[in-house]
Amino acid sequence: MDLDLQIALKKYKTIVFDCDGVVLDSNIAKTEAYFRTAKNLGATDEQAQALVDYHVKLGGVSRYHKFDYYLREILHQPVTDDAIQALLDGFARELEVSLMECGVAEGLLELRDATVHASWLIVSGGDQQELRNLFTKRNLAHLFDGGIFGSPDNKDIVLAREKANGNLQYPALFIGDSKYDFEAATRAELDFVFLSGWTEVHEWQKYCAENNIVAFDTIKQLCY
Repeated sequence: MDLDLQIALKKYKTIVFDCDGVVLDSNIAKTEAYFRTAKNLGATDEQAQALVDYHVKLGGVSRYHKFDYYLREILHQPVTDDAIQALLDGFARELEVSLMECGVAEGLLELRDATVHASWLIVSGGDQQELRNLFTKRNLAHLFDGGIFGSPDNKDIVLAREKANGNLQYPALFIGDSKYDFEAATRAELDFVFLSGWTEVHEWQKYCAENNIVAFDTIKQLCY
C-alpha cells in the first residue's frame, strides 16, 4: 500500500461504502433489471429505455423514487401503492439471481485488514432488507460492522440518522461511484473517493476534475 494513502486511511473512524459499482459489480445487472421489469409489466421498448435512462442519470438513488417517476412522468399513470409494489416485486425477482452471481470487488478483504480500526457501513440506494439478505448469503455482512442500510430511506436520511445516533464517527470517508454519492457525502461532511471501474456516470473524469474529487479505478488500488 502506498505509504501516504495508508496514513490517510488510518485517520478515518468510519468508512462508508455504496454497494452497486463499488462493493459489487452489479450496475449492469440492475440496469438490465429495470428494462426487463418495465417490459414484463407491459411497457414499450421506448418506455422501458426511458426508465433505464432515468436510472442511470440518477445513479445511487432509491428505486422507490425511480418507479414513482416512471409511473408519473413516463407512463402518465396514477402513482398507487399497488402499482409501485408490482414494480418493486418484479424488480426484486429480476435481481435475485444476478446479484448472487455478480463479482465482488477485488481487494475488499485486504482493505478491511488495513482499516481494522474503522467501522464499515454500507449506505446504498438498494432495498435495505434485500441488501442485508444478499450480504449474509454471500458472506460479506460481517465486514460491515457498522451496519447495512438502504431504501426506502435515501442516503441523506441514513447518513444524518447514523451521525445523530453516534454510529457514524468522524473523520469519515465515503467510497462511491455516482454523483449522488458525492453530493450526499458532501452534505454529511464526509471525505469522498470516486471509484471509476464500474461507474455508469457519463464523462466521470470531467465531473471529478470539476469537483476536485480523488478517483481510483478499483478498491484494490486503495490497498497498494
